[in-house]
Amino acid sequence: MILDFSIVLPYLSTFLKGTKVTIEASVLAILIGLVIGTIVGIGRVIPSKPINLIAWLYVYVIRGTPLLVQLFVIYFGLPSIGIELEAFTAGVIGLGINSGGYVAEIVRGGIEAVPKGQIEAAKVLGLNYLQTMWHIILPQAIRNMLPALGNEFVTLVKESSLLSTLAIIELTMVGQQVRSVTFASFEVFIVVALIYLIITTVVSMLVRYIERKWQVR
Repeated sequence: MILDFSIVLPYLSTFLKGTKVTIEASVLAILIGLVIGTIVGIGRVIPSKPINLIAWLYVYVIRGTPLLVQLFVIYFGLPSIGIELEAFTAGVIGLGINSGGYVAEIVRGGIEAVPKGQIEAAKVLGLNYLQTMWHIILPQAIRNMLPALGNEFVTLVKESSLLSTLAIIELTMVGQQVRSVTFASFEVFIVVALIYLIITTVVSMLVRYIERKWQVR
């Protein structure tokens, strides 16, 4: 079998457009996931049983159901109760909500890894719970979280390929469109895979850079 990547060359600009959409969706979803995950993660450890229960339930539902089903609920299900979202918006929200469940567990683990003595010392200094969390616990917990957060971000980029099921013209959808025209399935999806690999490598390198910088502080 001889591979002929020259068939794909005329579609490079199309691949770049799809890559741009994939990166935009991933970045927005990561930000949403970080916000939700931080709030829910703190909710998992805060000394309040009702809040603990709500946070646990969120994580339980998100981790116990497929991302694809969550995307369908948001995009196809919400219109039945009068909430209609554009495909890109629904996809980004779905990815962010899903990532929030996993980030929450990372945040919880990072917080619980901070020695209890730090909290007791903060109480002695007269700090309330939120001040202790913001000034003492979270800065130390973030160091513990960074490697796991890096893995979550890489996973999210790869899972963004599911947005093609909502007819969003991201990288995987572009690959399908080019394949339908060129019939060069192997070459097309090798190119798609390489682009995903480049994106995830950049994300991993960025997280390692931040990790090293954070450790130096």
